[in-house]
Amino acid sequence: MFDTPLLRRVTIIGLAVQLLLSLAGHFFPWVAMHLFMFGRLMISASAGYFYGMDFGRGYAVGALGGAIAGGLCLIPAIALSVLLGDTEAPMLAIGTGACILTGAVGGAFGQMAAFIRRLRP
Repeated sequence: MFDTPLLRRVTIIGLAVQLLLSLAGHFFPWVAMHLFMFGRLMISASAGYFYGMDFGRGYAVGALGGAIAGGLCLIPAIALSVLLGDTEAPMLAIGTGACILTGAVGGAFGQMAAFIRRLRP
């Protein structure tokens, strides 16, 4: 049902970028103030998109894999931000839920890209 190596790969890459965003937000307050939420959502959506595009076996499975990748790549990074004092603790749950949702949307759009890629000659 899932491509576990692919899911692991996009989650690790998404986690690395999320951790870089957390560290940048800790050292540069402007990043924390202006880019944390939008950046986290876009990174999770991109992880979901790449999973759905590479997997390409259906919208539901692509969205589910994208939701898993989007949520898993965020949790350690936002926990780091909470431990560093850059993010409030309730944002752990709110941010994780939002990133699961954007990961699922990214996975569905990734499946659409996989479908379009198959149509091209």
